Amino acid sequence: MVYIKNWTDFETATTDLYARAPSKVRYSVKFVPKSGELVLKVTDDIKCIKYKSFSSIILNRFDSLNLRLLNQMSNSRRKTIIGVNNTLNVDTPERGVTPALEENTMNDKQIVGGGGISTPGQGQSQGKSGGKKKKKGKK
Repeated sequence: MVYIKNWTDFETATTDLYARAPSKVRYSVKFVPKSGELVLKVTDDIKCIKYKSFSSIILNRFDSLNLRLLNQMSNSRRKTIIGVNNTLNVDTPERGVTPALEENTMNDKQIVGGGGISTPGQGQSQGKSGGKKKKKGKK
């Protein structure tokens, strides 16, 4: 794994590698903020291409490479799987309607988001906004 020193060579090698095997190519980005080092690695388990830079000027080129690779990755059409039926039949005669929903619609009880029944004692604000604040002790 030798680093390529020229950006244009790295960019063309990366796009060529992705064009050959788009399903096998992996692209990783590593940035070390302490030293300002940017390492780009593109591999398909057979060939590995790496680029390292300390310059902030490379960031514009890096951004354009990312956009180009993302464009290539997102523009390919997905293969359709034959034999998969994604429809859901809810109104089948065997199943009917869910009994829990029928019982709750008949009663005049109010249902809360968690599935429980609301009680009159519960208030709207259950957060830490109201009431006395607990004092912390000394450490």
